[in-house]
Amino acid sequence: MMEGFGEIMTLEETAKYLKIGNSTLYKMAREGKIPAVKIANQWRFRKEDIDKWLQEMINREILISQTKKQKK
Repeated sequence: MMEGFGEIMTLEETAKYLKIGNSTLYKMAREGKIPAVKIANQWRFRKEDIDKWLQEMINREILISQTKKQKK
């Protein structure tokens, strides 16, 4: 592996990593909802970017949950 690039995953590998369907991930990538790059007509995902994105989604859900509890 080349230093500085991190692990690059295919759509199938990323879907398996996130435990979601390939078509769901494809739609998310196409709509820009998840960090991805299209190379030679194929989607690629950097594991480091996916981990960061996933943590941001978790943090956002925690914040939303806490806000809802405070409003009650």
